[in-house]
Amino acid sequence: MAQAVRRQTSLFATDGKPHPVQDTLLAVTLVLGVLSLVTSLFHNLHLLSSWAGLIGIGTGAYGQFISATTRERTGLVIGLVASALGFFLGMAHGGLFGGVIG
Repeated sequence: MAQAVRRQTSLFATDGKPHPVQDTLLAVTLVLGVLSLVTSLFHNLHLLSSWAGLIGIGTGAYGQFISATTRERTGLVIGLVASALGFFLGMAHGGLFGGVIG
């Protein structure tokens, strides 16, 4: 009974093919989501949290558009939710330009 040995080429690729662009977008979205969510807890860092959240939403949305596997989509949704929460809290604390313009 010979069994085929399957090697994973990437941590997030379940189809056996490398996905460097999707993995990069996933990592960027997760990092921006965590950054946005953590900095949104501080009122004086609303510029950083709102911009990081906005960029994280953009990278996550594009990553969802081109994602190939379920694992990539799962990580992207986690990063998107964190980015959106950080973005919304940053907007509530002062917004994208709060105090800088106007």
